[in-house]
Amino acid sequence: MIVRMPSQASRPLRIAVPKGALFADSVRALELAGVDVTGLSDPGRHLIVRSSDAEFIIAKPTDVPIYVAYGGVDVAIAGKDVLVEADLDVVEMVDLGFGGCRFVVAESEDAPRSIDELYRHLGVIRVATKYPRIAEAHFAARGVQVEIVKLHGNIELAPLIGLADRIVDITATGRTLAENNLRIVEDVLASTARFVANPVSLKTEPERVRDLADRLAAVVPLP
Repeated sequence: MIVRMPSQASRPLRIAVPKGALFADSVRALELAGVDVTGLSDPGRHLIVRSSDAEFIIAKPTDVPIYVAYGGVDVAIAGKDVLVEADLDVVEMVDLGFGGCRFVVAESEDAPRSIDELYRHLGVIRVATKYPRIAEAHFAARGVQVEIVKLHGNIELAPLIGLADRIVDITATGRTLAENNLRIVEDVLASTARFVANPVSLKTEPERVRDLADRLAAVVPLP
């Protein structure tokens, strides 16, 4: 993989911040760490926001590891879930503690027959997920053969209409699964927000990158 790094001369640190559920706490953590987050409170449609000491890239969560690994940004905040699924070369520096959720395996409460019995009969089960790499790794570690069906939304629907036997999905409380008559049968992976760095930036800008990592570590867990 070729990493193209922009010129470091007189350039502010470039930080990717994920849109969505992690955005507010990411901005709060950066502010508590002493970063000027001017403009992030109301970025409007701007995808690049500049302040006195940083340049922020506001990105779709699943794109953040790509920006970091390929040198589009120096550092970022990203969920452990997207980091594991992306499986790219980034340096994880701080567990920020917020945005907690977990990957689980779930199945319908009304399954016509035991999924384990079905597996013993067929030798394979079908699993729907938005996270095929995480799902495949989990079942491979258990020696279970699966057929992965990748979906992009409404994963809970898959076992209810017979599209899949089980799902692998993220949940914070399990409430949505329960509301859709699904039961959790296994835990897969816990996820929280992480501060990560591009390996090249860590070598060329070690003081700035490590200083920000230390300042973030000092303010978590968030009050």
